[in-house]
Amino acid sequence: MGRLVPAVTRALDILELFLDGDGTLSAPDIVRRLQLPRTTVHELVTTLAARGYIVQVPGQPGRYRLGVRPYQLGSRYAEQLDLAAEGQQVARSVAETCDETVHVAILEGTDVIYIAKVDSTHAVRMVSAAGRRLPAHCTSVGKMLLASLPEHELSARVPDDADLLAMTPNSITDPDALREALTAIRQRGIAVESRESNPDVSCVAAPVRDRTGRVVAALSISVPMIRWSDERRIELEQLAAKGAAELSERLGYRSVA
Repeated sequence: MGRLVPAVTRALDILELFLDGDGTLSAPDIVRRLQLPRTTVHELVTTLAARGYIVQVPGQPGRYRLGVRPYQLGSRYAEQLDLAAEGQQVARSVAETCDETVHVAILEGTDVIYIAKVDSTHAVRMVSAAGRRLPAHCTSVGKMLLASLPEHELSARVPDDADLLAMTPNSITDPDALREALTAIRQRGIAVESRESNPDVSCVAAPVRDRTGRVVAALSISVPMIRWSDERRIELEQLAAKGAAELSERLGYRSVA
C-alpha cells in the first residue's frame, strides 16, 4: 500500500467537515476543529475554492459551503452504482456473519423480486434464487417495502377489496390485517415474517435507502424454524438493520442522527 499524502488527507478532512452542522464553515472553524496551522488551512481553503470544491457563502464573507464539484462527482458515482452488485457484496458479508440465507429484493407492483442472494452453508437452509418473484405481503422484504410506500400508493397497490394470495396457513390474506401489520413495521423499522411464504422458514428484513432517503430495496435474513427462536430473531434483526444501513451508505444515503 502506498504512502498517504498529508496535504490531500487534510484537504479531504476539510471537505468532510461540511457534512456536519449547517454545512457552512469559516477558516477559524476549520483551524479549531482540525487543529491545523492557520497558514495551512488558508492555503488548502484557497486551493479548494479555486477548484470549485467550496465557495463563499453569499452575504457572509469568510464563510464557505460546498461548491458544485463535489455534487458533480457524487452524481457520477450515483450513475455508476449497481444495486444488484452492491447488494450481492453486502449480502455476502452479512451471510458470512450469521451463516443464514440473505436476500436483497425490490418491489414491483405487489410482488417482490430478489435481485441478490447468498446461501447459508448449513445443510438445512432456504431454497430460493435471485430473480424469483413472490407476493410482497407474504415476505418480510415485501412487507418492509409496502410499509415504506406513501399511503396513496399503498392503497392503489393493495385496495380494501384486494384478494391476497395465501402461500401458507400463516399468510396474511385480509387487507385490513396487512395494513395493521405494516403500521407496526413502520414504527419498528424492521419487518418479520413467520412462516408466511414457506411453512418451514421465518425471516427478518430492514429497509435500504438511496441517496435521497427513498426506500428502494430491503435486505432480509431467512432462517429454518429448527434454528429460529426469539433470541435468534433479535440478533438477526440487528444484523439485518446493520447490513441494510451499509448497503444504504453504499448507495449514497447518509443518516441524520
